[in-house]
Amino acid sequence: MTSPARRHFQRVSAAQAAGDAGETPMQGPAYELMQAALFEDYRRLKSTQSMERKAEIKREILPKYADYVDGVLEAGQGAQDDVLMRVMLWRIDAGDIAGAVTIARYALTHDLNPPDQFERSTAAIIAEEVADQGLKQLDEEDADVLALLKQLIDAEIMTRQADMHDQVRAKLFKALGYAQRAAGQLVEAQSSLERALALNDKVGVKKDLERVERQIQQEKAKQQNAGDQGSPQNGA
Repeated sequence: MTSPARRHFQRVSAAQAAGDAGETPMQGPAYELMQAALFEDYRRLKSTQSMERKAEIKREILPKYADYVDGVLEAGQGAQDDVLMRVMLWRIDAGDIAGAVTIARYALTHDLNPPDQFERSTAAIIAEEVADQGLKQLDEEDADVLALLKQLIDAEIMTRQADMHDQVRAKLFKALGYAQRAAGQLVEAQSSLERALALNDKVGVKKDLERVERQIQQEKAKQQNAGDQGSPQNGA
């Protein structure tokens, strides 16, 4: 386990390197140390076939990068940082959507590029990967629905102005709509699912949208009946 003093040093070193780099690509000892660690971890992941096991490995190794990330986000001015971007993606894969969104906000603010092997834009990657992970977590019995809802809202807001394929944005609205439905926000869920369907009629939300619409009508009927029962009757 890394000592508190070592963690502090990593954070301060990363902050100084990020501040010194300005808008040029990251460099220097702190960055190179993280690049070396990343290379070894990447090799380990490449040799693993199971996606479930890969996610477990990522949860295991990600803490070693936390102080570096904190330092960069604290003092960074937009330098291209491949370590930071890789950690963002690994956090999504590991189920840490909140941690990924924190990096994503910085990455989009400064127009950082994803790792070379990705053909999609940073915004498209964030939208699709956060949506996929959100949908996966919503299916879990112990899902933190309100936390997921906030993270999906954040992802939608920060990628709203970005250009991407309609199918990708549709998936994000699908995940958002499902989270809103799970949180009992039926009107908002209806709006999000309608938006997803408008963007991609094959996104797979038609039946769920119909169910949400029926639930809304049922709730309106209940409220109407309750109002009628509570009203004073004529001649009483």
